[in-house]
Amino acid sequence: MAQGADQAYVARFRRKYGGDDGVRRYVVALYEVLSTALGPDKMVLRAGKLNSLKLMRSTLLPERILALQRLVFEDPTLDRMPQPGKYRAVIAEIEDGLADLVAQRTVEDKIESKVNAKMAERHQEYLKDLKLEAIREDGGPETPATQKKLEELEALDKRKLAASALQLLRPATLGEVVGQEAAIRSLLAKISSPYPQHVILYGPPGIGKTTVARLALEVAKRRSYTPFADDAPFVEASGSTLRWDPRETTNPLLGSVHDPIYQGSRRDFAESGIPEPKLGLVTKAHGGVLFIDEIGEMEASLQAKLLKVLEDKRFAFESSYYDESDPSVPAYVKKLFKEGAPADFVLIGATTRDPDEIDAAIRSRCAEVYFEPLTESQIRLIAAGAGKRLAVKLARRVPELIASYTIEGRKAVQILADAYGHALDRERGELPGRPKAGSVTIAEADVRLVVQAGRLVPHTPVRARRGKEIGKTFGLGVAHHVGSLIEIEAVAFPAGTRHAGAVRFNETAGTMAKDSVFNATSVVRALSGVDPLDYDLHVNVIGGGNIDGPSAGLAIFLALYSAITKTPLAQDIAVTGELSIAGKIRPVGGVIEKLYAARQAGMRIVVIPRENLREAGGSSASGGTEIVAASNVDEAFEAFGLPRKWRAPRRPSVRAGTRS
Repeated sequence: MAQGADQAYVARFRRKYGGDDGVRRYVVALYEVLSTALGPDKMVLRAGKLNSLKLMRSTLLPERILALQRLVFEDPTLDRMPQPGKYRAVIAEIEDGLADLVAQRTVEDKIESKVNAKMAERHQEYLKDLKLEAIREDGGPETPATQKKLEELEALDKRKLAASALQLLRPATLGEVVGQEAAIRSLLAKISSPYPQHVILYGPPGIGKTTVARLALEVAKRRSYTPFADDAPFVEASGSTLRWDPRETTNPLLGSVHDPIYQGSRRDFAESGIPEPKLGLVTKAHGGVLFIDEIGEMEASLQAKLLKVLEDKRFAFESSYYDESDPSVPAYVKKLFKEGAPADFVLIGATTRDPDEIDAAIRSRCAEVYFEPLTESQIRLIAAGAGKRLAVKLARRVPELIASYTIEGRKAVQILADAYGHALDRERGELPGRPKAGSVTIAEADVRLVVQAGRLVPHTPVRARRGKEIGKTFGLGVAHHVGSLIEIEAVAFPAGTRHAGAVRFNETAGTMAKDSVFNATSVVRALSGVDPLDYDLHVNVIGGGNIDGPSAGLAIFLALYSAITKTPLAQDIAVTGELSIAGKIRPVGGVIEKLYAARQAGMRIVVIPRENLREAGGSSASGGTEIVAASNVDEAFEAFGLPRKWRAPRRPSVRAGTRS
């Protein structure tokens, strides 16, 4: 009887509400949303557990809504079918519950996908570790190809060539260094002390600056009162190769940071995003000497950063990737970022540039030592000493011949080493075995073969000679601590028109040298009473070149005076000095190097400004050359054996009614 009542209720419900298509379609949409959130299979399983499968598939709207309630809220005890007037309220509750369910499922899916990705990643790493472990157990990472490469490297290590000639012939003690006794004493006084100083070494190339710096540190380490330990390092660098990277990605001199993204640090650092500091040469030289050859070639920005290190005695590292609170950062990395790397060293810089070309801030923090150019006699000693180290005999004129082609000790050694190779080929040919000491003789012909192959020219092609010439004299110049002889000649022809003469001079000589020519013509006119404008004058610097400075003024004046007055000049006298229009001889620079050049050329007398006499007095550069100090042209004339002729030009009288 109860069953009949239910059937009657359903029939009445269908007649009364079965046409509510809008609500029915909305319920169908909610089922689709639920099916999408749970999945069709899971939704059917959930309906079976909640005893709602039959209701869910019913054609009656109240039963479908009741089933939807049970599925969304997972409550099987819900059994009251909603009344038609309460559809919207019930559906609103279902919507809220369904929204929560959908949001929960979305979050769960995201988390689950991340978990799966992490698990897959860990799984791959685990497999990789297992493979590496299996490889190690099977005999390591070596394969036949890698083993072959290892054997090739080991075979290369077994091949040893004899030490190079430069290494064999390089001085082993400071006593073996030729011609730099004063510079050695000065350098030792500056670094072999309880308070060593930074130093800059000036001098031409190939005279032993690097060797002396290295050996001076060895001497300083043996003295108990110096701060250098027995293992104090000597770190070498070349200023011409050191560059500053504005991106700070690399800096071999100071140090840099390898960021994990851009440069790629070590694998364990890169995986955890830890920047890796790289120590520079300033730290490797800590407690010792940092030697920078050609320090004048360094970029200004890098020099400024080096100055900061010299002041702080440390180098600070910076990186935007560094996190001090990261527990995975190793202790040494934290220490470097927090305290910086130690960089307490003595800087020794070497340069062939002039002092005024070196950064003033660097110079102000460094003592300065000047190495002197080598003379021919010193080159001969170097060549003879190199022959002894090679255990060979030298023909009598071999050292003299080598000395005529170079004033560099290093170049002299290279010439001798090359000549030794020619001598071996000439005397032994295909004979087996190493030559015995003293069994090989280097002849002049061997040296000439080296000269011919290397296209070498005599370092002093112009030399002093006996006799006198009209219109020719010798000036002295200097470039990069190397003196040179300057041949200056002049000719004078009567001008075609009175007071319409012209002066010609080398275009490449420079404006300062041209000014010296005009100064010289004024002095010639005052001295001789002859107007240079009545002559066509031609002044020539033999060989050309830029005479950068006024120091050739006296030489140009003497050549012009000789050409105009037909006065012969001695050809074994060299002069240097700036000439004023009042006939005064002003001081110039580079006197020591100029004296060396005059001595190399065999000059009997060198005339220098009187104000430079003190500078030249304590030098051995003159050798057997007589130094004559002159403050005016009359004193220069006396050096040439000419009578004094200077008369100051008379001032014109001022007539009444005229204005000056």
